[in-house]
Amino acid sequence: MKNYTITVNGNVYDVVVEEGASTGAPAPAAPKAAPKAAPKAAAPKAAGGAGSIKVEAGAAGKVFKVEVSVGQTLKAGDTVVILEAMKMEIPVVAPQGGTVASVDVAVGDAVEAGALLATLN
Repeated sequence: MKNYTITVNGNVYDVVVEEGASTGAPAPAAPKAAPKAAPKAAAPKAAGGAGSIKVEAGAAGKVFKVEVSVGQTLKAGDTVVILEAMKMEIPVVAPQGGTVASVDVAVGDAVEAGALLATLN
């Protein structure tokens, strides 16, 4: 068996590959990969000050579009960011009304579920 560490889209995996005999036997099952803690990328600086109302990602994905700017007034349900995951566009909406205090992501950023996208006051 051989151990490898591979990185795919910024995620680091430890992979163990079992060497098979070349006897014409069926190929071994795909190697199992366990996620390994990846180094965290520095979060973009918040523009202005952080607000008390957090807008967080509901799913992992890539930031497709930022729909707001700092200082903009929003109502509950207004779209803040659109994430792309598995070729689907997922709107992330304001949980309640307020003024955008910070936008903490940029287009193209990869985010995990629960990641802070923006804050409101």
